Order: sequence, then C-alpha cells, then structure tokens
Amino acid sequence: MSEPNIDLYIKPGCPWCTAATAWLDREGYRYREHDVIAFPGKFDEMVALTGQSLAPCLRVRVADGDDLVLPDFGDDELEAFVEKHGLTP
Repeated sequence: MSEPNIDLYIKPGCPWCTAATAWLDREGYRYREHDVIAFPGKFDEMVALTGQSLAPCLRVRVADGDDLVLPDFGDDELEAFVEKHGLTP
C-alpha cells in the first residue's frame, strides 16, 4: 500500500485538530499526522507552508503540480475543501 499523500499538522489538545482527525478517520482518509509541538521542525515546516502558526493545517501532495494547502480550518471548511478538489479516501 502506498504512503498517504495527505499531511495533517496538529497541536495536541486543540479541539479543531481533534475534530479534523475524527472527520478524516470517519470519512476513511489516510494521512500522516505531524505533532508540531513535539517536533519543532514540523512546526517550522507548517509555518513555511502556510505563512501562519495556527493548527490544524492540511497539505495534499500533488504528484505533477502544486500541493493543495488548507490552513487553520474547521470541519465545514475541510469538507468543502475535499469536495472542491475532488479528493476521495
């Protein structure tokens, strides 16, 4: 099975992060979770990617194009993002 192409940057205890992981799990998406508190390098990566320090942040790696990025979001924004980009689990 191939590696997931979704990276989810989270902060432990963040209710929006918990909701994002629950939504992705419930919908059947595979992703790599990055704790930006435990791993400062991942925090720096998230800030470089999004230009801000709020979590959760989602990156979808696109093989032949620009990655898709959703910074600082709630469930409604996550659902709209996956629908807009035609992302399936």
